[in-house]
Amino acid sequence: MAFFTSEYSGKLDAKGRLVLPSRMKTALPESSSTELYIKLGLEPCLELYPLSEYKKVYSKIAGLNEFDPEVRKLQRNFFRGSATVELDGAGRFLIPKMMIQYAKLNKEVVIVGMGSKMEIWNPEVYQNFLIEDPDEMAKLAQKHLSKSE
Repeated sequence: MAFFTSEYSGKLDAKGRLVLPSRMKTALPESSSTELYIKLGLEPCLELYPLSEYKKVYSKIAGLNEFDPEVRKLQRNFFRGSATVELDGAGRFLIPKMMIQYAKLNKEVVIVGMGSKMEIWNPEVYQNFLIEDPDEMAKLAQKHLSKSE
């Protein structure tokens, strides 16, 4: 199982390639060391998965009832916004142009470890999704972590 944490700064090159931070690269499962899946995030970011983790999400979406119009809409948008990317010898991967536009990525990016996946953000947009108030963080933790006990 992959386990990604922390946040890292990165830079897109002129071709739209990004170097995966070495800590993230070493956390990749051996079977997914060069092939990754990238998809449009639920927020304005991109999600990057090792193959084994993407298969879990894929199975959930693909296994839904395709006779339900809402499910078809979800599946259509989920799958159209997904692509395979390959790490090259320098640890770079090419982000599709449509995805760069969706996430409003410029040269500077933030790569965030999210447990089983990574997120790629425009730094200014990312700031809008962070919690600045410790009390708010405590309330969210209490609300969601007490449910799992």
